[in-house]
Amino acid sequence: MSASSNDAPAQIDPSSLMRIKNLQLRAKTVVEGFYNGLHRSPFHGFSVEFSEYRPYTLGDDPRTLDWKLFARSDRYYIKRYEDETNRRCYLMVDQSKSMGFGSLDYTKADYTRTLAATLAHFLTQQRDAVGLMTFDRKVNEFIAARHRPGHMNRLLASLDQSFVGSGTDLSEPLEQLAALVSKRGLIILISDLLAPIDMLRTRLAYLRSRGHEMMILRVNDPAEIEFTLPQAAMIRDMETGKELYIDPEVAKAQYQANFKEHETQLVAICESLGIDLTQMVTNQPMDEALYQLLSLQTRRSRGPQRGGSLSAAARGAAT
Repeated sequence: MSASSNDAPAQIDPSSLMRIKNLQLRAKTVVEGFYNGLHRSPFHGFSVEFSEYRPYTLGDDPRTLDWKLFARSDRYYIKRYEDETNRRCYLMVDQSKSMGFGSLDYTKADYTRTLAATLAHFLTQQRDAVGLMTFDRKVNEFIAARHRPGHMNRLLASLDQSFVGSGTDLSEPLEQLAALVSKRGLIILISDLLAPIDMLRTRLAYLRSRGHEMMILRVNDPAEIEFTLPQAAMIRDMETGKELYIDPEVAKAQYQANFKEHETQLVAICESLGIDLTQMVTNQPMDEALYQLLSLQTRRSRGPQRGGSLSAAARGAAT
């Protein structure tokens, strides 16, 4: 862990976090660090400490004020309704071969399963029902959303399984999820999204048309973004198995242009569909994902608002 100043909350370095062998302990460590930072953030008062209440803000209906709590605390709080605290959330976790890449001491798959466990722990503490789908070309495991004793252990056991995926094809998993999940809820997709952009547009639009909220955490290794290949070499495509000769001096500019174009199109799709998209790099602290999730919850409870400003405010509070 490290802290940049006395006023800034400590952020947990992923390299230090990954040295913790137990996945559940990793998740708890991130969430507890996040709560410590929350007390200094614009979301203060919105944590599980007040999970059934939120502070009154201008525009709220005064009839929803909790006067008994006001008598005890001399502060105005709005009582949160049952459907605000108990919603269905599904974590979609990519286990394809490309997720096995990593230029650090751990892979994108290691980072992703820790991220999913962290979100599952956080959502469970908020009394939300949490489900899980793991996939590569097809769905590997589907666990229906529940909130009951022992359910978190089942989610962690699934996430803790060894990585054995094959190529990525998001089409079938997204289609199956739409068929399996009939009730509206929040779907959090965690993937490198190395998939054709037209397919992503079609499938994400289908899920949104069924009324689901969506949040995407796109996970990339720093070397994928910077293309830090030290010298010319034969490279094996992790998804197709094909070998390619790559000269970084020749290929870097074209690779980065293609990567940027794919990202630009992905951002445009998400904006048009009202999907929250967050870029996660595997050397980046994971509490950023929790700030994004809380930002989404805050906008949902306070009505339409630009997500970027809230996310930026949250990040600003943590730096």
